[in-house]
Amino acid sequence: MTGDFNVTAVSMFGLFVTFTLLITWWAAKRMTGTKSFYSAGGNITGFQNGLAIAGDYMSAASFLGISGLVFSAGYDGLIYSIGFLVGWPIILLLIAEPLRNLGKHTFADVASYRLRQKPTRILAALGTLATVALYLIAQMVGSGQLIKVLFGLDYTYAVVSVGILMMVYVTFGGMIATTWVQIIKACLLLFGATLLALLVLAHFNFSIESLFDAAVNIHAHGEAIMAPGGLVSDPVSAISLGLALMFGTAGLPHILMRFFTVPDAKQAHRSVFYATGFIGYFYILTFIIGFGAIALLLSNPEFLDADGKLNGGTNMAAIHLSSALGGDMMLGFISAVAFATILAVVSGLTLAGASAISHDLYASVLKKGQADEKTEMKVSRYATIVLGIMAILLGILFEKQNVAFMVGLAFAIAASANFPILFLSMYWKNLTTRGAVIGGSLGLLTAVVLVILSPVVWVDVLGYPEAIFPYKYPALFSMSVAFIGTWFFSVTDKSDSAKKEREAFTLQYVRGQTGVGAETASGH
Repeated sequence: MTGDFNVTAVSMFGLFVTFTLLITWWAAKRMTGTKSFYSAGGNITGFQNGLAIAGDYMSAASFLGISGLVFSAGYDGLIYSIGFLVGWPIILLLIAEPLRNLGKHTFADVASYRLRQKPTRILAALGTLATVALYLIAQMVGSGQLIKVLFGLDYTYAVVSVGILMMVYVTFGGMIATTWVQIIKACLLLFGATLLALLVLAHFNFSIESLFDAAVNIHAHGEAIMAPGGLVSDPVSAISLGLALMFGTAGLPHILMRFFTVPDAKQAHRSVFYATGFIGYFYILTFIIGFGAIALLLSNPEFLDADGKLNGGTNMAAIHLSSALGGDMMLGFISAVAFATILAVVSGLTLAGASAISHDLYASVLKKGQADEKTEMKVSRYATIVLGIMAILLGILFEKQNVAFMVGLAFAIAASANFPILFLSMYWKNLTTRGAVIGGSLGLLTAVVLVILSPVVWVDVLGYPEAIFPYKYPALFSMSVAFIGTWFFSVTDKSDSAKKEREAFTLQYVRGQTGVGAETASGH
């Protein structure tokens, strides 16, 4: 790593940080209350929100991780990108419109619309915080490792700097600043990935066939990289991973929050449409980048260690490829983009966590909806600082751990605890508070326990010779437990409150589908 590169990467990153801090200053002046803090006042257009959602979703795990998976496993690396992408039509068709019509700031608003506020919001907030915490750890560790490799900065200082910047964005700029940081980052990432993919294709005279031939000829597994089965070998794991990626997307709190930033359900639909286009295009690029890395890096000893493995691990495939194709300038730009990606995603996650604490737990549960806006804003800012400090400490603590299982667990929890309750509260008449709370809790608990007992933690982290639960991905089992538990404890609930909750469904359904109807339900 040359001193010249350090200057290039750091200066480009410095430009991004300076620009986003100016946006935060601009956003802070427009902060008028909780609505602007949590949902940017509902004034973001469908196109802008689509870009911001794409920015939130195209994390460093997507950019560095999927291109790294394609680099190591070939064709099978696509299982993640297809799984991530398939979640979007589900959101478009089932979630976006009723969510926008029923909610104010968080998905707990929708889940508790006709159910009892206190237990439902506590469960929704815990599901949110569990998902956010795991996602945050993965992003913080990723950022620390990236800066350590690229900027020559100590890991601890790297994690602390990300944490401080994130706290500044969210505390002062709220959703307005976070949205614009996401939009800028999405544009940078799409531009950077497009440029990298075009340079790869140009190297092979824009022939995909030549690219694949070169990759097959040099990869240790030969033609096997063009066939499925290299990453997920048994059908249970494949189905479980697919379910987590598809339905976990529809339960991610920081993604769901974005639907409250648009003025109406039509714009919510439009934002999903644009987001799906941007994300789909981006995943095609990661596939080209991954195969380009196989073809161009495996034959270049400059990027390999003594054992013939990629310096810094497979996650650095896209970074090394940018150096091979565009020298220090391209390397500096792609590095700064990758870091900006982490910063933007971390900001969105922190805002979702802070809103769960201030809006769901403090304002709705503790104060029973009677909290004044000024105090709620204060609690949000304190929550942001606490979450930021927690993210820094956890990032430092988990430095040596494999963080892949945390992202998988975050999706599994979102699919098992958040999605079933959100979906059933919108579409199933017989859902009751008892069913939602017990079923959701069982889904959350099952997901956590099965991941701990799986090979990823039981063997790789805790060092036991054999895993108690043989599969890496728990979603097939934990989602089943959540849905069956919710169904059973709802249909067997004969209480008076359950009867009222069932009666209130018609009012909620009409309002969710049309945006007009009763403003209140039994839960309010």
